[in-house]
Amino acid sequence: TFDLPAGVAFGERNPEMLQWVSSKLLTELGEPNADYAVGEVVQFPTPDGQASYAGAVKQVRRNPVDHKLEAIQLDFNHPLASQPVTFEVHVIGVL
Repeated sequence: TFDLPAGVAFGERNPEMLQWVSSKLLTELGEPNADYAVGEVVQFPTPDGQASYAGAVKQVRRNPVDHKLEAIQLDFNHPLASQPVTFEVHVIGVL
């Protein structure tokens, strides 16, 4: 068993990785008419379309009149960023 201090395993939290994404962009890149909730993880394609990346929904902003989705705030930091991590390892063999 070994411990890694906060920020070593998955880096420090970067406040610039918290970003608002408009409903227009969500419709273009995701599912049209999707309903987003705080805590959900949203996948996006990379610009080259070969992979994807994800962000966790932190806030949902709706129009106060018609309650239509305007934007969501996503956290693109790794969920364990700035967290201490403990690894427990069991060696089952040596090659």
